Amino acid sequence: MSENTRTNTWLMPAVFTLMALLVMYWQLLPLQTVPYTFPGPDLLLVLSTVWMLRRPDFVPVLLIATILLLADFLFLRPPGLMTIIAILVCETLRRRAYNDPDMIFSMEWLTAAGALTSIMLINRVAGALFLIDQPPLGPVLIQLIVSILVYPFLAGFCILFLGLRRIRPHERDIT
Repeated sequence: MSENTRTNTWLMPAVFTLMALLVMYWQLLPLQTVPYTFPGPDLLLVLSTVWMLRRPDFVPVLLIATILLLADFLFLRPPGLMTIIAILVCETLRRRAYNDPDMIFSMEWLTAAGALTSIMLINRVAGALFLIDQPPLGPVLIQLIVSILVYPFLAGFCILFLGLRRIRPHERDIT
């Protein structure tokens, strides 16, 4: 049992990193030659919220910060702004996952929707305060809605294919 936990402690962050890098690679591929008319979900944020609400012990804050900062540089966003906002929200989700390990899936989905919405709102407000050029509100809202709708599918994928079950109370202090 202890050996399996140690293996998961090293394997699952590597799986999270690999999934995040694959998402970034997929988003950077030139799959279409005409401009997008419908924005897709922000899969990195959805992936981070899934892992934070399910197994926060497998995703250290430094790993999320590194991946999201790399995404800021690759996607030409203001470096660090989305990263720091997402880290603050993810740490709130980590505390929520530890305090309520028996959360039903509908509450988990609503919690993730609230987290994604707060990331988007805080990013818009901070961008306005720092006078950063921002995309129009319409596509950002569509991306938010699509991200919220994609959450159950990505959570289902992580549960079925990766075995990402919810943290149990006796596993809370294992590092």
